[in-house]
Amino acid sequence: MPRYFFNVHSAEPSTDDTGEDLPDDEAAWHDATLFAAEVLKDIDGRFRPGQEWSLEVTDENGKPIFFINIGSRKME
Repeated sequence: MPRYFFNVHSAEPSTDDTGEDLPDDEAAWHDATLFAAEVLKDIDGRFRPGQEWSLEVTDENGKPIFFINIGSRKME
């Protein structure tokens, strides 16, 4: 079973050194969207204009599979 890694890029980056065994890319995408939703739900007003948050999913060889990016900016 392939192993996928979920790396967060933000003001507080986090590298996944453990990974997760999942059946395929579709399962990795599903887990990535659930993870992103949980993180954003728990931000509780701390995400400010001008900040970015992203989640990169890579395979066991470090090859990027998916990238979820959320950015914000204040409209003038």
